[in-house]
Amino acid sequence: MITLYTGSKKPLVSAKEFRCIIRQRLPMAALMGIELESIAWEGARLRAVYKKEFLRPGGTVSGPLMMGLADAAMFAAVLAQIGPVELAVTTQLSINFLRKPAAEDLIADARLLKLGKRLAVGEVTLYSVGELEDAVAHVTTTYSIPPPDQRSAANE
Repeated sequence: MITLYTGSKKPLVSAKEFRCIIRQRLPMAALMGIELESIAWEGARLRAVYKKEFLRPGGTVSGPLMMGLADAAMFAAVLAQIGPVELAVTTQLSINFLRKPAAEDLIADARLLKLGKRLAVGEVTLYSVGELEDAVAHVTTTYSIPPPDQRSAANE
């Protein structure tokens, strides 16, 4: 079951700031129908709004959409704890597809397992919105965090 993040420690990126980052700097998220539901110190929840174009043969939601949603959710969870470091990037993502997702919105529930100076390791669980008790995929991912002097997007 999905955990709603309501922790007492304030995230270092607000929901408004994260929405601005993905709107302005990650336009692919909009193409994938990705929206932030919540962000907290403990993690983040994102949604991929269903579009029939996301289906692959057999009537299942495509794997690339599920991986993109999971990656965006982990990006939010990482930024919640390190601040608006847009140059934090995925170095590893592994997904286990557990069952066929329904042709409806998908929910991604992300949390960090370990945060170090240069790497963040986390997990994301994906659910069909109408079946929140049964996961459709489980993802593990690692993010590389740039050193402090290389954290500005202005260095691109």
